[in-house]
Amino acid sequence: MEIVIESSKTVKPADNGGGHVWAPDVVLLTAFDELQHDEYMSSIHAFHPPAPSNTILEAGLATALAEHREWAGRLGVDDSTGRRAIFLNDTGARFIEAKAEFPLATIMPLLPGTPVVQRLHPSWDNNGAEELMLVQVTRFSCGSFVVGHAMHHSVGDGIAMVHCLLAWGQATRGIAIEPVPVHDRNSFFDPRNPLRIEFQHRGTEFRAQDERNNMLCGADDDDARNNDEVVTHKVSFSKEFILDLKSRVCEGMPRPYTMVQCLVAHLWRCVTKARGLPSGVATTLHIAVNGRARMRQPQVPQGYTGNVLLWAHPTATARELLAGPLGHVSELIRREVARIDDSYFRSFIDFVSSGAVKQEGLVSMADTAECQDCAVYCIQRIPFYELDFGGGQQFLYMPNYHPVDGLIYILPSSPLGDGSVEAQVSLPSHVMDAFKDLLHMAVPYIQSNI
Repeated sequence: MEIVIESSKTVKPADNGGGHVWAPDVVLLTAFDELQHDEYMSSIHAFHPPAPSNTILEAGLATALAEHREWAGRLGVDDSTGRRAIFLNDTGARFIEAKAEFPLATIMPLLPGTPVVQRLHPSWDNNGAEELMLVQVTRFSCGSFVVGHAMHHSVGDGIAMVHCLLAWGQATRGIAIEPVPVHDRNSFFDPRNPLRIEFQHRGTEFRAQDERNNMLCGADDDDARNNDEVVTHKVSFSKEFILDLKSRVCEGMPRPYTMVQCLVAHLWRCVTKARGLPSGVATTLHIAVNGRARMRQPQVPQGYTGNVLLWAHPTATARELLAGPLGHVSELIRREVARIDDSYFRSFIDFVSSGAVKQEGLVSMADTAECQDCAVYCIQRIPFYELDFGGGQQFLYMPNYHPVDGLIYILPSSPLGDGSVEAQVSLPSHVMDAFKDLLHMAVPYIQSNI
């Protein structure tokens, strides 16, 4: 089943769009931008008919780019400072039109990293893309269509990306863009005077260049994992399962844990058990923390268009994770995430402003993890499902990525808001069957060993 590329063009910001004053024309990347993966993030969004024409979608994208000019610019180095920057040159985003002479249902269900999903969004690896935003519209014989996108992580995080996509949908429908994008990348991240570095950022956000970088469980260990394919399992937890899980975990607790804390604790423990880690081996859960909800002085607005992410790193031995009640694991997660507060974010800014990163040649630890670790992206509350080009909201949203051992995504399992939650977990195939067995049978044993 072939997906045929019919056209590929550049879409520049509309001349009459937005009306906001932009200054300057060169936007220096912040410390948070520089910390992220220097790569594209991609997702696909599937819609039932009716579908707007590609001409209408293209015009809507041009209007959205007039409001979100970062995505129509290019990355480079600012000569005056020597720092990486976004050049607001309106060079444009890539718009690709594709066609499939078969129904969308024939390739369902879709899994991240599979060849068919790779063909549903633009490829940046093969064409040496300079665009910071690439989109592909694929139309199927049944009338359904899929919008796939690839957007550069150095420009913005998941929330910034989705706000640009929502603006595209709003512009296509001819309604006001909301939230209004906030482009100021300076005022919210001023260092304190005097600097107050209150936390340890070496070995947390930064490492020396010569330190071993395992690329999230890709280290050269002499175990079966190196020769084993990493696969992704997509599981939907019903509202009833989630309520039962949370009820059991929180029983007798004066302050209930959140649904995410309970579910992540459950997944972390199931992964650890399935891997068969020795009891004394430490495992770390790397959890992305959104600074928009944490920073206070000043607060970063939801419409901010850059990155505001740091990571929490709860750590425990396999024995500690498996021997006690799941509430203990949930408490460990809650405590470590709560530690990444306004003071921590400000300390990070002050550490970068101190010059230590440049003087010591430190680099980001975004890609660094050990083979017994997990990395969690909880995008359950990022409003990807609100994307609508005029024919109704999408029926499927899915992040796409190359499966990496220990990577976990948590997102809504449907656009209906029915309380169900989907988890996408990537593990080596030789441990995946054990992990699947543990996912649901573990609930009756939440208060004891699994």
